[in-house]
Amino acid sequence: MAKQLPSSDWFHRTPNIGGLERIEAFFAGHGYDLHRHDTYAIGRTLAGVQSFQYRGGWRHSLPGGTLVLHPDEVHNGEAGTDSGFHYRMMYIEPALIQQMLGGQPLPFIKTGLSTDPRLFAATDVLMRSLDDPLDPLEEQDALFDLAQALSTVSGAPDKRQRFDYVAAERAREFMHSALDRTVTLDELAQHAGRDRWSLSRDFRLLFGTSPYRYLTMRRLDLVRALLTQGQSLASAALIAGFSDQSHMTRQFSKTYGLSPARWMKMHRR
Repeated sequence: MAKQLPSSDWFHRTPNIGGLERIEAFFAGHGYDLHRHDTYAIGRTLAGVQSFQYRGGWRHSLPGGTLVLHPDEVHNGEAGTDSGFHYRMMYIEPALIQQMLGGQPLPFIKTGLSTDPRLFAATDVLMRSLDDPLDPLEEQDALFDLAQALSTVSGAPDKRQRFDYVAAERAREFMHSALDRTVTLDELAQHAGRDRWSLSRDFRLLFGTSPYRYLTMRRLDLVRALLTQGQSLASAALIAGFSDQSHMTRQFSKTYGLSPARWMKMHRR
């Protein structure tokens, strides 16, 4: 007899540790509105049909394939049938992929879906149940294998573009120290030792998003951590450097396709 899927939406997540966050979720119908991440979103549909808009068309993910959504690509999510959909996903910071690829343009899977068995195999360890903790060394080995598989399957060219990876990384590290205040591109350029427009171009190439979007996402990471610790929406917004609660809520909904209130309601601690 087929396993009965639950009828109410839920999700469970692991904390973002070292640039990797994993989730498991179920949606009975509409999942989330159009939004985008500044991370890779890589995962599997475990049951049902996971339908989403991506790069100008509808995609339909079935069990047995791999989803690979590129950083900063707009997408949404909903059930493709009345049975809902159950899936696991991991969100990987491009900076982590860069550490393993040695600084090169990010691998790109054009359609957001892959049936390549090499990529499916490379995600096996990281797609295990969230109730089955990963050994730290096992996780690092799996991430390395995944980075290599992404590069191979995407057909990344051997020819490297000219960019300054060290300067972009300096700018990225500086932003982590300035979540609670305004940061300008000129200030980033000064810390990076690179002119601002070259830095802006290199940052997008290497980390998949703009400096402003990257900083906003790190602030939202902090908001989510504070909310799970019991902080109110207003206080979490101010601690994370947003001007007020409404500013944070707009950015949160735009980024995750869910309001902070719905996110907290669905969250399984």
